[in-house]
Amino acid sequence: MTTSLPTRDQVHRAPKVLLHDHLDGGLRPRTVLELAEACGHDLPEGTGDAASLGQWFADSADSGSLVRYLETFDHTVAVMQTEEALTRVARECVEDLVDDGVVYAEVRYAPEQHVETGLSLDEVVAAVQAGFDEGVTAAGGRIVVRQLLTAMRHQARSREVAELAVAWRDRGVAGFDIAGAEAGFPPTRHLDAFEYLQRENSHFTIHAGEAFGLPSIWEAIQWCGADRLGHGVRIVDDITVSEDGEAKLGRLAAYVRDMRIPLEMCPASNVQTGAATSIAEHPIGLLTRLRFRVTVNTDNRLMSGTSMTDEMWSLVEAFGYGLEDLRWFTINAMKSAFLPFDERLGIIDDVVKPGYAALISE
Repeated sequence: MTTSLPTRDQVHRAPKVLLHDHLDGGLRPRTVLELAEACGHDLPEGTGDAASLGQWFADSADSGSLVRYLETFDHTVAVMQTEEALTRVARECVEDLVDDGVVYAEVRYAPEQHVETGLSLDEVVAAVQAGFDEGVTAAGGRIVVRQLLTAMRHQARSREVAELAVAWRDRGVAGFDIAGAEAGFPPTRHLDAFEYLQRENSHFTIHAGEAFGLPSIWEAIQWCGADRLGHGVRIVDDITVSEDGEAKLGRLAAYVRDMRIPLEMCPASNVQTGAATSIAEHPIGLLTRLRFRVTVNTDNRLMSGTSMTDEMWSLVEAFGYGLEDLRWFTINAMKSAFLPFDERLGIIDDVVKPGYAALISE
């Protein structure tokens, strides 16, 4: 769209919208240390300070080993088992997003993973909401934050979590999600939950098309009725590009683009997990050129050592995107948010467009 590249400072100051961010993947290293000490949880050897612990998370996530990558979540989830801990983590999440220029965020987590010390699912959601409320109040209304309640696809509590999301939808919960290993655990295993949500006129997204390919995406959309695709990066498997750069879309890719189904793309995370070999070769470039409903997200800020500024800046460096392109990603995300239409429009017209206009005029 533009040949004038923004500075990193401008990218940082630009208003951003975040749809795919895991609460248990975004803790501050110092918070993990302090909460671990409080609850008696043992952290990896040699991680006695925030810097070394942060480095351990980064090294483990970059190791290329799925076992080591998943081990990082064992430690964050372990220290998020009390109301106080959940509220603190949620509050600090909002503080960090505000510092990063995020004006709207949907933050997801699996309530069923935070009940080891006796909390009920309802108490978990309440504790997280308390933290979000504290953070938003302290920010003076500069950000709107909603919860997404995630069910684990290898477990059998999806209907229960779906009902929890509906029960809380007027109290801070915007929708539902499923996550976890795609291979061997297709979304259709949770069809009961998705059909319930549809009957309740509720929103949901599905992790699909990250580690597994087109069948996962097809099931998420055509069987389960997903409003958005978590990652969805493997939709490129249904696109053929000729030597002269002309792209031919298969039936599924064409449907996703035609129906404007949002793709919650997380470039840094995708490189770590092997879904893309580098940012420069990430399918987000092709999908943006073909004008899919692409959005930019962080996934796990701690594990990827990333932020929305980092994600957008990496795209500026890799693809030469200008402020107009970043505005396009941001408006895409705000259009795709699980928020009432008038509220989405208000944030686009009153926050996103004026914010980018001011930056472009500099």
